[in-house]
Amino acid sequence: MSETTDPIVFRPRQAGIPGASDSATEPSRHTTFDRYELTAILDLYGRKVASGAWRDYAIDLLRDKAVFSVYRKSSEYALYRIEKDLRLARKQGAYSVIAAGGLIMKRGQDLKRVLSVLEDRPGVIGI
Repeated sequence: MSETTDPIVFRPRQAGIPGASDSATEPSRHTTFDRYELTAILDLYGRKVASGAWRDYAIDLLRDKAVFSVYRKSSEYALYRIEKDLRLARKQGAYSVIAAGGLIMKRGQDLKRVLSVLEDRPGVIGI
């Protein structure tokens, strides 16, 4: 006697989870980075990893903003946060680079220009 059973499928309860939807066609309500933004951010990240300054990152996609956090070590606090906040797009610019202490280093409309604050600049060597 062989019994056929349906496979067990676990689904989260829809009522208790904010943002969960029954249909897969419903658009996401989270702010995200697009391909070009991620390319610019990951290019900078790759250069910093190659130089040994950065080692880890995290991406948080929230309702009102998307955050790319950079770490020196994975167990430490974030050195920098690169944020995209669409609510500020017309006022101060959607993109901002924020230091560990909360200081906004640069903010603007152009992501590459905002990221330039994190680029290594040649310094003056005194004799």
